[in-house]
Amino acid sequence: MIMVIDFGSQFNQLIARRVRENDVYCQIEPASISMDKLKDLNPKGIILSGGPSSIYEEDSPNIDTAIFDLGIPILGICYGMHYMVHALGGKIKEASKREYGFANLDIKENKAIFKNMDTGFQCWMSHGDSASELPDNFVITASTKNTAIAAIANYEKNFYGLQLHPEVEHTVNGSLMISKFILDICNCKKNWTMKSFCDGAIAQIKDAVKDKKVIMGLSGGVDSSVAATLIHKAIGKNLFCIFVDNGLLRKNEKQILEKSLIANLDLNIKFINEQDTFLKALKDVTDPEKKRKIIGKLFIKVFEAQANKIQGAQFLGQGTLYPDIIESKSAFGGPTSIIKSHHNVGGLPEKMKLKLIEPLQLLFKDEVRKLGAELGINENLIWRQPFPGPGLAIRIMGNITYSRLEILREADSILLEEIKSAGLYRKLWQSFAVLLPVKSVGVMGDKRTFANCIAIRAVTSNDAMTADWAKLPHDLLGKISNRIINEVKNINRVVFDITSKPPGTIEWE
Repeated sequence: MIMVIDFGSQFNQLIARRVRENDVYCQIEPASISMDKLKDLNPKGIILSGGPSSIYEEDSPNIDTAIFDLGIPILGICYGMHYMVHALGGKIKEASKREYGFANLDIKENKAIFKNMDTGFQCWMSHGDSASELPDNFVITASTKNTAIAAIANYEKNFYGLQLHPEVEHTVNGSLMISKFILDICNCKKNWTMKSFCDGAIAQIKDAVKDKKVIMGLSGGVDSSVAATLIHKAIGKNLFCIFVDNGLLRKNEKQILEKSLIANLDLNIKFINEQDTFLKALKDVTDPEKKRKIIGKLFIKVFEAQANKIQGAQFLGQGTLYPDIIESKSAFGGPTSIIKSHHNVGGLPEKMKLKLIEPLQLLFKDEVRKLGAELGINENLIWRQPFPGPGLAIRIMGNITYSRLEILREADSILLEEIKSAGLYRKLWQSFAVLLPVKSVGVMGDKRTFANCIAIRAVTSNDAMTADWAKLPHDLLGKISNRIINEVKNINRVVFDITSKPPGTIEWE
């Protein structure tokens, strides 16, 4: 296994993803991890992540320096490199010229991490500090125009530092650098697969749950469906699934899911109508974080109410993924900045009667789909686009009302119908409609209109950590726009969102 130490980087989950692409298990731990626990986990190598802090700031993250006496390879990335240099006796200073974005990397020593690579290629930088003096026995292995010490190595100790970010797609040979570190330098074996994860997860669930019962909120999305199937494989009919119709679902969602979930998953499912409860609680609420917290708490309340009816229910199953955790709170208590809360991690009360069981919390979305295939789940379910737990509540900007929900349902249904008809559904990470809180003037049937605006959002992505807006064909956009305006009442304008992530998020709220 490779261990990633979380120093607060928004990209530390991408590091884990790059490791796993090599069929090597990777686990993220906070910098506060004790040396005893670290030794017990027995990693073959350690990667120190980047982070937003400066090494000289008060309360900047750090780890026990005994980590450098373990005798295993260590790779420091950005802040991780700064910490390595600082801890081992070198110096870090504020860079005279900061680097954010693309830079040309000049390789000075083509070995170890840079073995058999070109002498120069593009990389991605994001830093305001730089190393000015290296510790003993370290050498410079790469530079850029603005950063003389862009990569370093102590070959004897197998310590390496990269000022650049190899985990992002913008760095040429970035994945190869990580691969060389974990396979060539750490000598890891390629033995972590979805089958091994599946077998291990089922055994862990059996051991944790035993003869108790698990209650789970099932949305019909990929995450909850795969999580439910995995738990079902472990404990069978002791899993009790609850499908809550919160009034925030897409058009005909309940009917579609009721058929597919029971037919494909053979699960115990109870369908509950709580539309009025949720919409009453959301009346006049416009702040997106308040929406999420209200919905999250109501879900837990519903689950607990149902759990009280099931004798022996002690666990609450959830389909939480790695990106959910990293964007809501730092994974495992690390320092990463909060971006937004998620429905399955942001609205939970501090004291909950049910214990959480989250079998997918170490996986990315593409890994969840692979796991779903391993579990034999129907392909149509596996490839459903992600749908947020708060549903249409966070795709309606402003007040949530029955009439506004109906408008968005109809527009979203048309959008998805045309995306599927064009053969683009599985090529897009997500595609959906957003109802904006503005009205604009239009002309329909020679009459002046003052009606609502729909925004179309379509993105491509591998893991939801980063995303690019989809370059949909103009004729398709035109067809979608025409249909929405002609077929959905109170809509007279359609716009297309061309914002990538970052700086935006995929969902609008």
